[in-house]
Amino acid sequence: MAAQAIKSAQRAFEILEYFDRARQPLALKDIAAQLGYPPSSGSALLKSMVSLGYLEYDQTSRTYFPTMRIAALGSWVREALFGEGEITQLMTHLHRVSGETVILATQSDLYAQYIHLMHSQEPLHFAVPPGTRRPLASSGMGWLFLSTHTDKEIERLRRRINAEPGQKTKFSRDDIMKQVNLVRVRGYAFSKGAVSRDAGIIAMLLPEGRHGRTLAIGVGGPVRRLAANEKMIVSEMREAIEKFVSHP
Repeated sequence: MAAQAIKSAQRAFEILEYFDRARQPLALKDIAAQLGYPPSSGSALLKSMVSLGYLEYDQTSRTYFPTMRIAALGSWVREALFGEGEITQLMTHLHRVSGETVILATQSDLYAQYIHLMHSQEPLHFAVPPGTRRPLASSGMGWLFLSTHTDKEIERLRRRINAEPGQKTKFSRDDIMKQVNLVRVRGYAFSKGAVSRDAGIIAMLLPEGRHGRTLAIGVGGPVRRLAANEKMIVSEMREAIEKFVSHP
């Protein structure tokens, strides 16, 4: 029963994300075909979402569409994450001066999770969506967030990572601490091909966010472009953080 409930929850969010991409009324057959659901279970889930007030159903066209309840549900999140626009200004500035993808991320348990992106128009741009997760132990954003923890806390996280079901790579303490200490010395992370070949990220922590959340900003792109512009990107990032989001 628990597994079934989790599957239903996953499907409900997949349906809402599909509406976000399609941005138009959708029929059961469209949703079932796109997401690979059996029509019977897809129909039952859609009817449940209608009865809960999250979708509306048009009998004439036999299509579904999200209600304003969906919009209202998360209306407070943008302000909670971005304040009065300071972080948006920061991201816009870095996007303009670097020409690369700019990423806002936070730590989510054993992962760094991307919560907002401004994509580059340059070749080999990052096309990942918000919600993308990167492992703490093997990504630039991950090493950056690990650097905020004590060595003892990092060791506990390392043991949990290695014990995760399906975790093939076993990370040693020395390997992780080598990356973490480099971040601590530099004051920023620079990963080169850690997740995707030839792609990297330069990332830096932001001052403590609302609700005590730890946030980080990153500029991602081809390693060759980041390496060529590393000094400029780091300088702009530090100045912009001080200008837009630092607090007295």
